Amino acid sequence: MINYGFYKELNVSFEEIVKQIPEKVKEQGFGIITKIDMKEKFKEKLGIEFANYMIIGLCDPSSALKSIQAEQNIGLMLPCNMIVYEKGDKTAVSIIKPTIAMSMIKNEKLSSISHDVESRLKKMFDSI
Repeated sequence: MINYGFYKELNVSFEEIVKQIPEKVKEQGFGIITKIDMKEKFKEKLGIEFANYMIIGLCDPSSALKSIQAEQNIGLMLPCNMIVYEKGDKTAVSIIKPTIAMSMIKNEKLSSISHDVESRLKKMFDSI
């Protein structure tokens, strides 16, 4: 499917998935720092109806600090984004692969951090 993120489709409602996420991310040491409801934004800014589509920014403060110390401009790549959206009668869930995102930056310290972050994000993703 996509090579830059983990992806799956579930027979669970959009609302139920979104409801599960805060506890699932917390179990792996992450927190939610942004939540963008694109359905709401498209309605507000463009006056159009759109299916449920949520962009969720995840952050582990310790890993973020290490990343910024290793590469000050890495904030351009943070936080780790997760998306949840309606796809027909299913709900799609996808999360960025930090190892792919960080691979364009040639910094060994970031590589090590991204492997750890990705491992924990994958555990969280698999638990949904």
